[in-house]
Amino acid sequence: MKLMLPASCEPALLERFLKAEAMALWSVRAAQAKNVPKGVLEFLLRHEEEEAQHLKEFEARLGVISHQREKLPRVPSQWYALVIHLFGYEALGLEFAKLLVQVQPELISILEDEKVHVGFFEHEVRKVVEQGGTTAEAARQSAGAWWRRLPPTVERYLEGSEFDPYRDQLRKIILTSIEERFMNVGLLDPVMS
Repeated sequence: MKLMLPASCEPALLERFLKAEAMALWSVRAAQAKNVPKGVLEFLLRHEEEEAQHLKEFEARLGVISHQREKLPRVPSQWYALVIHLFGYEALGLEFAKLLVQVQPELISILEDEKVHVGFFEHEVRKVVEQGGTTAEAARQSAGAWWRRLPPTVERYLEGSEFDPYRDQLRKIILTSIEERFMNVGLLDPVMS
């Protein structure tokens, strides 16, 4: 399903993407303090640099400074849950990046970065699920819990009169895309959605 947004949605999309990038940056920083598999920490450090660059770019475009947190958000301490958290929010960021390049095609490099981030966590999720047993089941339960929190999150991101004519279609596009990603890696059954 494809929806072409008008240029009038550009400021709102930039603002939402700034919010998503700030959330991703804080989550990635918080994840670095957890016990993550070998190779993941190195990726998280690079990922943090990229998210910080994206954040600066969007702050400059909007002429604002994003909200700074006094302390990092709480993220799951078990890898099977943390990877779901990171994968899910990166997938949400990717969906907004896809929308953003419709009105700002020159931001294609950011979309490509988001695809890399989602791909990395998707690969890590597959490894957890392929282990089978209690770890895979715990990951599926974490995914179900994360999935139940997603619709209200999407609603908050789609607030504002700019999205009024497109809100229902945008909600459907975003939720369907993320649901497909979760199903493709074995986190959700079609009946859960």
